[in-house]
This record gives sequence, C-alpha cells and structure tokens, in this order.
Amino acid sequence: MFETLKMKLVQKKQYIPDIQNAQMRSQFRGLPVVKDNMCCACNQCVNSCPTGAISLNPLKIDLGRCTLCGQCKMMCPNGAIDFSNYYKLGADKRDKLIITSETTKEEFEKRAIQARKEIYSIFNRSIKFRQVSAGGCNGCEMELNASSNANFDMGRFGIDFVASPRHADGIVITGPITKNMAYALEDCYKSVPEPKVVVLCGTCAISGGVFQESTELNREFIDKYKIDLYIPGCPVHPLTFINAILDFIRK
Repeated sequence: MFETLKMKLVQKKQYIPDIQNAQMRSQFRGLPVVKDNMCCACNQCVNSCPTGAISLNPLKIDLGRCTLCGQCKMMCPNGAIDFSNYYKLGADKRDKLIITSETTKEEFEKRAIQARKEIYSIFNRSIKFRQVSAGGCNGCEMELNASSNANFDMGRFGIDFVASPRHADGIVITGPITKNMAYALEDCYKSVPEPKVVVLCGTCAISGGVFQESTELNREFIDKYKIDLYIPGCPVHPLTFINAILDFIRK
C-alpha cells in the first residue's frame, strides 16, 4: 500500500486534467492558415499535394482530403499556406472542412459542430462506439487505442469502444473502405441499435485519402447512410478525436 502511494506521489497525475484546453506542441500541424492574397497561382502547392486537397482561385484546402503532410507549405514560394497547432478539427458537415482565407481558429471552432438537443437527450454525456477498421493502415487505429490510455483517458467522459455492435450507440470508421470490408462494415452498422451515429475518423475514411483513386475501394456506404461527424487527420490525434466527440454529445 505504501509503495503504491509513493508511486502516485512520484508520478503525480498521469492524465491530462483539462482535455478541452490542453496545449499542443508547436510543431503539430493542425488547422491550416490560408492567405489567398499572397497566392501567386503557381500551382506548386496543387502539384505537390498527394491527395488533391488544394484548389486555387480562391486558394482552398479540403481538410477531408488533407494528410497534413506539410508539403504544400514547403513548396509555396510566397508563404500563402501555413499550419497552426490548433487540433480541434472535427465537423458535423463535410463542407465545413473546406478551409479558406476567411477561416480563423475562432470562426472554425464556432461553426464546426453545432448543438443538437436530441444528441444530448439521447446519449446524456455517455456514448459507446464499435470501431471498424475498413482497410486502414493501423495509424488511426493506434491513435484511437491511445485515446483510452492513462494520458488521455477518454473513459472518464463516458466515451468507450465496445466489443460488439449490439452494445454500441454508433460506429467509428477508419480506413478508406475496401471492397473486402464493405459488407462487414454495413453488417456492423445494421447491427447497432437505433438511434445510432456514424463517425468518419481520418482522411482515408472521409475521402479515401491517398487511396481515393484505387479500384479496390467500395465507398457506397458513405453515400447510402447519414454521416454525423467528420474527424480529419492522418492519423487523427487523440485530442482531436476526444474533443470532437465531447463537442458532439455535450453542447
């Protein structure tokens, strides 16, 4: 007992006390900063993007396609593209992930996830997910596992992953959805009791990512069913995932 108390005294609190105001390291690439007035339309950023996330006239970045690799920033001769370390990137509509020169951190945070009374009334600050890896590289899957570790500890907020879709309130999809996983994904979705939510987690899930042109994908599920939450990243950081879910169920 004394050894346990001694260990707790030495290690102090391992978890992040205030998960919604946690400070991210400065090197982290988060919400893009776009300056259309500095863009010379040289196409270097467009040509360097591996997922076609950038368009010109006006300059825009699609966070649903962006892998946050930073190649566009390095190629831009005028500094029209930069990245902040703002990590709260989740949105409840696909078009809200389009970043323009008018997108600021404050503006994005305000509009990204709107309040939905029915979500709070149904789930009441607790939500359980079945996670489906639909052909992912295991990057997002590892970060989702980390969301439950001693540092992030999302379980204290009532957010958990469960082993069976029958015990879940919704599904979290990672990966670009391959042909081999299309049936299993739909079967899992249909096994979750109503009402249920669908979360696309990671660039691959949202747009197909670097695999979007592959003939081995079957993304009919995205068009067939309503998507409640989009959480971009490659991979998604635990702070990004947890804060998006908290905003979704608490507001």
